[in-house]
Amino acid sequence: MSPDAHIGVLSILPATLAILLAFVTRNTVFSLAVACFVGVLTLGQGLMGFPTLLKETLGTTSFSWILLLELFIGTVIAFFQRTGAIQNFTAWVERRALTRMKVQLIAWVMGMFVFFSDYFSPLFVGSTMRGLTDRYRVSREKLAYIADSTSAPVSVLVPITGWAVFISGLLIGMGPIETPGQAMGVFLKAIPFNLYAWLSVLVVGLVIVGVVPLFGPMRRAERRAMEEGKVLRDGAEPLVGEELTDIPAYEGARTSLFLNFFAPVLIVIGIAVGTFIVLDSAKTMEAFLAAAIFLGVVMRLQGIPFDDIMKTAISGMKGVMPAIIILALAYSLNQLSKDMGTASYIVEASRSWLTPSLLPAVTFLIAALVAFSTGSSWGTFAIVMPLAVPLAFNFSADALTPLVYATVAAVAGGGVFGDHCSPLSDTSVLASTGAASDHIDHIKTQIPFALAVALPSFLIYLALGASF
Repeated sequence: MSPDAHIGVLSILPATLAILLAFVTRNTVFSLAVACFVGVLTLGQGLMGFPTLLKETLGTTSFSWILLLELFIGTVIAFFQRTGAIQNFTAWVERRALTRMKVQLIAWVMGMFVFFSDYFSPLFVGSTMRGLTDRYRVSREKLAYIADSTSAPVSVLVPITGWAVFISGLLIGMGPIETPGQAMGVFLKAIPFNLYAWLSVLVVGLVIVGVVPLFGPMRRAERRAMEEGKVLRDGAEPLVGEELTDIPAYEGARTSLFLNFFAPVLIVIGIAVGTFIVLDSAKTMEAFLAAAIFLGVVMRLQGIPFDDIMKTAISGMKGVMPAIIILALAYSLNQLSKDMGTASYIVEASRSWLTPSLLPAVTFLIAALVAFSTGSSWGTFAIVMPLAVPLAFNFSADALTPLVYATVAAVAGGGVFGDHCSPLSDTSVLASTGAASDHIDHIKTQIPFALAVALPSFLIYLALGASF
């Protein structure tokens, strides 16, 4: 099948089925598995199509990367807990005379601070702040929302992230853009137009301080947490194994808050940012491997037995398995969507009637729909950017104009918006994992706020389009 081919309306069947089943059954693994199975049957690949899809999708470098990243992150978090680092960090923060609002604001600031990786940010914020937010009766859904809405939205706004490199790389060869430097220049000028990302980060802060009131499922979750002390609803299934959440601190270990917490975090940040500057690629997975090794050595020097260190590492890896399983099936469904031409069908259905005034707003919606259907913002960028930006250049006579910048930003913001609403999204899965929240509960409580941010973004794009 050619890159822009599709099988008509059937191309959206698997993604639609996965999303509907996820909300109805509250079981993401079952929903994704059924969707993949129905998809391969729709393509005529028979009963063996499902295991073949898994084998071909999961035996790739991209999935191996996220698999290793998850395993190393799980190891680091387990080491944090076994050394009492998270408990020590919690005690250290608590000495600052906190309130329920201040605890949430700390999580918000931490999410923006760890801007270099949308994978690390939600896991780091959720796992380090969970003890504090539980103590101050903040629902796990609220913590997952804070972590999720300060990860990808911040990463897509900062020019020294993998997101910036990826998006700018897609722009090379379009219109007058010929070099990486020119492409990055376009990305920089598009940042002010990335309305959804800016508003997402801002609204989280406004929700925390009470300027934007809670509503919908999030309001009910917060009322449950505050009035009943239940940070999870009855029957919820946190997206993290007990092997990771129930690790006690090792008794008698001579641990240090700096060596066991701040130093590993600095190692991760230093390697990720340093490799990005030197190599133009943030080596996040390698950064977590280095942090895990550093922590393991420090733990041994602090008197923790080698066997205990290895058992803790294995427990950490087991703890992230629920997230890995969902990511594996989501990757498979994403590949299936490519094979069926899901994105091509969505784009083709709306491209013929686009005008310059509608281009940014409609691009935002198309990108959101593609990201929602596939669970991949980066995949959305790769699909929609080569279609929407050339149209913008066509309307602007191959000149770099505000229409071009707004269109680039609309693709980026729309991808993040769709990601925030999709139960198939890897970053949303990681936010649920870090916060130890029920994944579907996280998505249900986040969608109303994502929509509340997307609506004014869409309207502003309409107004901007009319002025171009």
